[in-house]
Order: sequence, then structure tokens, then C-alpha cells
Amino acid sequence: MSVPMAIIDYIPVLFFIVSAIVIQRGLYAIMSKGAFALLSGGTIMVIAAGLMKATWKLLYALGVCDFERLNQCFFPMQSVGFLLAGISVCALLFFPQKKEALAAVGAPAVFSGTMVFVALMVLGCLGYCGGLALYAKRQKKGKAAVLFLIAFVFMLGMGYLSSRDFAKASMNWIAEGVNVAGQLILLLAAGMLFGKKEV
Repeated sequence: MSVPMAIIDYIPVLFFIVSAIVIQRGLYAIMSKGAFALLSGGTIMVIAAGLMKATWKLLYALGVCDFERLNQCFFPMQSVGFLLAGISVCALLFFPQKKEALAAVGAPAVFSGTMVFVALMVLGCLGYCGGLALYAKRQKKGKAAVLFLIAFVFMLGMGYLSSRDFAKASMNWIAEGVNVAGQLILLLAAGMLFGKKEV
């Protein structure tokens, strides 16, 4: 793992941070407090997981240390974070949004098996990107809806690539490219949906 590769790993995290801010600002006035709390908490978990993994890569590449715990907590945190964010967008779409209502949703128990987190990740990303695509379609922002769906495909692709052999530098670069592209597309979709005019 090289230092440039480790630094590039911060780029998709930065894109996700900006897109999360754009999405939260756009949805704040129309979501219940409970749904917005899930959205905020979920995206914060995803951001924290991304920052921890990128920091682990940088520390490892610089030869400072192999802080493996930063890497180990990435997948559980990110999958649960996306699940919470996905639930919040589904709540916006399919349930009346009473401002005083607070949804009582507990985070799933933490298991050591990865298949649980794979399922949570897929469902969460589908709820988040798919729900935002449906919301964009309702707002007559067709291009944004398509981009949210493309971002979902890239997220699934990144999930598939993460199961491959990362001992090869080429696989790391491919995964970084897919991740950066996916988060950039998510950011563009958020900008189209909540910007003043469609790009």
C-alpha cells in the first residue's frame, strides 16, 4: 500500500461528507425529528468508518503503525450507518412525517459474521440511494434519480471489489477508482436534487 493510494482514500470520504450535508440540508424541513436523527446518525457512522479506514491506510503506508482496529471497525460501522440512513429515507417516502414523532429504532446487534453486514450494507445502500432516487423522481428531477441509481451500482461494485484479493496493488487502485467515482456521482445527484436548478 502506497502513500498516494492512502491519501486518495480520503477523496471519496470527502465527497460523501459534502453529499451528506447537501442531502441533510435539503431534507431537514420535510423530515420528522426521528427520521432526521436516523439520517444524521447513519451518515455520521458512514463518515467515521471511512475516515478511520483511510487513516489506517495512511498510518500503515507511512510506516507509523498497523492500527488494525481502525480497519476492523470499518465494515460493521459503515453497514449499520447505511442501514440507518436507508431506513430514514424510506420513512420519509412511505410514512407520514409528523415533526413531533420520534421513531424508536434500535441498531442491529453486532455479529462477528460478515454476511450480516453484507446484507445490512446492501439493504442500507438500496434504501438510501434507491429512496433518494424515488424522491428525486417525485420532485421531477429525473437526472438526479438516475444518478442516485448509478451511485448505488457503484456502491455494490465497491462491495464486490472489497471481497477480492487486495494484496495486489492493481486491485486497490481499481477499488479506489470505483469508490471515488461512486461518491462523486452521489454528490452530483445530491446537487441536482437539492440545488436551485437542475444541471
